[in-house]
Amino acid sequence: MNQTLNVAIIGGGFAGIGTAIRLKQKGIEDFALLERGTSAGGTWRDNTYPGAACDIPSRLYSYSFAPNPDWSHTYSGSAEILGYIEHMVEAFDLRPHFRFGHNVTDVRWNDATSLWDITFDAQPTMHARTVVMASGPLANVSFPAIRGLDTFTGHKIHSARWDHDYDFTDKKVAVIGTGASGVQIVPELVKVAKSVKVFQRTPGWALPRVNFETRQTTKDLYRRFPTVQTAARKAWFWGHESVALGVVWNSPLTRVVEAVGKVHLRRQVADPWLRRQLTPDFRAGCKRLLMTSEFYPALQKDNCTLVTWPIATLAPDGIRTVEGIEHQADVIVFATGFDVCKTGTPVPIRGRGGRVLADEWSGGAKAYKSVSVAGYPNMYFTFGPNSGPGHSSALVYMEAQIDYLVDAISFALSRDVVLDVREDRQRDYNDDLQKRLQHTTWNSGCSSWYLTEDGFNATMFPGFATQYVGQLKAVDYDDYAVSEYRPLSRSPR
Repeated sequence: MNQTLNVAIIGGGFAGIGTAIRLKQKGIEDFALLERGTSAGGTWRDNTYPGAACDIPSRLYSYSFAPNPDWSHTYSGSAEILGYIEHMVEAFDLRPHFRFGHNVTDVRWNDATSLWDITFDAQPTMHARTVVMASGPLANVSFPAIRGLDTFTGHKIHSARWDHDYDFTDKKVAVIGTGASGVQIVPELVKVAKSVKVFQRTPGWALPRVNFETRQTTKDLYRRFPTVQTAARKAWFWGHESVALGVVWNSPLTRVVEAVGKVHLRRQVADPWLRRQLTPDFRAGCKRLLMTSEFYPALQKDNCTLVTWPIATLAPDGIRTVEGIEHQADVIVFATGFDVCKTGTPVPIRGRGGRVLADEWSGGAKAYKSVSVAGYPNMYFTFGPNSGPGHSSALVYMEAQIDYLVDAISFALSRDVVLDVREDRQRDYNDDLQKRLQHTTWNSGCSSWYLTEDGFNATMFPGFATQYVGQLKAVDYDDYAVSEYRPLSRSPR
């Protein structure tokens, strides 16, 4: 039997769960969390590689409306973060709302019924008055398009699809990538592998990550006096907010960030040639900052080698670099990141009049305040275009988006209306946004996953977290075309 919902949430990770909690707190219960996997957790369910952890402090990498007094360290590992997610599912009674094994293949607006038709690869079609795209930017992965990928006869592992059955003991390991996941994986692999060769395309700015264990007395204090934990969260927030002055814009404080990175490198790496190989040639902030105190020491272990020659091709027995050397390997670990959607959509989305969002985003994704897209009524995005922080917690931005869209959904449901953001408001917003982005470090000349191939920045927000949150404090319904919800027919519930 087909089902019509008030709200369909696509994705069961942080964003989807946060949306579900806020909907329930608004008294909206007729919703479903459509999750393609068999459990909740999103990227923290999928990323279980050795050393997986968050590079934002736990107090800030959590929802203010679901505080956790029991974080074990300043920075949490993936298992502890997943435990926090699972706790929220149970604490807010979200389990009945999950629809596991629902892999969405198409989301289509029906002009006749004023509903979204949602199809799956192995489940009956659903219909919803509202859709929240909460699949997240770090949901899809694939092996990179490296020449000879299929010729390698050894074992291949992607960091986001870790093979826990593979035994690295006494193996020759190649790691491709030295980004946020690579710098966490390498220190763990050197402990067990016979040899580890790390293939670096571009060095990143690395800052020390001091991870203190949280005392039981502190946990007890937070549990007994929640306002103290709230104050601690605010302190972390303002500390990170100040970092924006050095990493979002190229300023004198950028030199300070770079100086900290250089001191960190010099203190941990004695060899001048290795330091030179690990020194970036771009401004701090242009690429994602790396938070690690373990990566540099790992590179200097007797069984670890840094390779900076570009990869020419994969070969049956390993990796061949451009100078003609073939590096043999039993296993290649691809720490090459995610298929971040900057020019398309994670699933086909068709709006009013059959318009296709992937086509409209082919030159770079655009939305209104990252949340709404003109021509796609009663649809909202979490972590949509230009909502990425370069200096703060993604959950700060995500929480603001969730509160905004939940207010809009509550308004539409209570008044039986359809909301569609105005094209001119969306255009004006993005014109201003792209002008501001030209003055940020992200658009200062380096190549990063923030940008499309032609340099369009569809990823980051050019400002402070307070600015981003401020613009989402309240829904201005003058920004939306409001029409009456008058479906010709409704499918049975």
